[in-house]
Amino acid sequence: MEREDWIKKDLKYLWHPYTQMKDCELFPPILIERAEGVKVYDDRGNFYYDTISSWWSNVHGHNHPKIKQAIKEQLDKIEHILFAGFTHKPAILLAEKLIQITPKSLSRVFFSDNGSTAVETALKMSFQYWQNIGRKKKQRFVCLDYGYHGDTIGAMSVSGLSLFNRRFRPLLFPSFRLPSPYCYRCPMEKKRDRCAIECAEPVERLLRERGEEICALILEPLLLGAGGMIVYPKEYLKKVRRITYAYNVHLIVDEIATGFGRTGKMFACEYADIEPDLLCLSKGITAGYLPLGATLSTEEIYQAFYAEYKEKKTFYHGHTYTANPLSCSAGLASLQVFSEEKVLSRISKIIPFFQRELKKMKELACVGDVRGIGMIGAMELVQDKKRKKRFEFAQRIGFKIYQRGLERQIILRPLGDVIYLFLPLCISKKEIEEILDRCYVLLKEIKD
Repeated sequence: MEREDWIKKDLKYLWHPYTQMKDCELFPPILIERAEGVKVYDDRGNFYYDTISSWWSNVHGHNHPKIKQAIKEQLDKIEHILFAGFTHKPAILLAEKLIQITPKSLSRVFFSDNGSTAVETALKMSFQYWQNIGRKKKQRFVCLDYGYHGDTIGAMSVSGLSLFNRRFRPLLFPSFRLPSPYCYRCPMEKKRDRCAIECAEPVERLLRERGEEICALILEPLLLGAGGMIVYPKEYLKKVRRITYAYNVHLIVDEIATGFGRTGKMFACEYADIEPDLLCLSKGITAGYLPLGATLSTEEIYQAFYAEYKEKKTFYHGHTYTANPLSCSAGLASLQVFSEEKVLSRISKIIPFFQRELKKMKELACVGDVRGIGMIGAMELVQDKKRKKRFEFAQRIGFKIYQRGLERQIILRPLGDVIYLFLPLCISKKEIEEILDRCYVLLKEIKD
């Protein structure tokens, strides 16, 4: 079939995520045929830099031989087996590895199949823990107003209200939403160089007053992803951990986006040297090759479920593709690549260059803020720098930049008025330079 025929079939049968399908009449999806490293290639041979790691999941680049080989070898053994009453070596080995590389507080791994399910699992574990030990009043959750934890009902209920979930508000269970540590638009009207992390005060106030009814506080460490790639100080994370300890509230850390080297460390919570009660992982856990989620818990939480069957403390939760052997094999291979290719050591030499060059975007008239951590960088676009005035929704400035980015062979899928880079860890200095040059020219043209 010709390309046009494939696109016609796509538009006849498919419904794409986060997409106004009517737009596809004028801007049809790009037909991708293959990929290598940080580039994906369409059916006409054009390449595009995968500057957002295929929705923050690709870690070591596309088509990595070690990961492909691991999946192929496992496929010759068994593709899937239910995980209740059965087990397999890839799951056992991956769980062991995860416990070895995550904070010491964590000792148990519950596998699922994506980020939203990892979060749902954590919420239910926390809730049932308190019920199992007799703290029946603990039934509420705390989240941040720019936080994002997934698109299922529970995950949306503990995310900030946004374009993603506002329409579904009648379906959501009530949570306490607190101001985010958003330094560019500080909720406390402070300047970062003169603040004492006052944005953590609402957390302490709420937990002091209502901690007896709160199960857990959930947040993304150091980077609020879909909320606008908001990078915040590690001191905030440290304070929140101290507060949750003080008021006997679980801390659920969502490292679905930040985990597996994205921030320059294996996990972002390492910057603050904190130990969560529950840790959610997905996306980069398989280097973006296959779906997999994981929720890690402390031994204390696990033991609250460990009882005689008649006590009805079992965790009645699971997924069809829990601990899929192919996905677990990909996860093991990815961790092997981290070790053998010394990935964290290599990117530690590239990150300073990337973050330094990224800051040059601040020179542009339409860029209000530049922020970044590790191999992640973001530019918040504004109409007026002095007043930090946002573009109007109807202007669709992000969509226009996305279109122009494709013309320059870079994928700049926006988060509202925030343009970001979420780079694969295999990227070279030369490729970073090329991508940033193209971004600079594009953003300069937008304002002009």
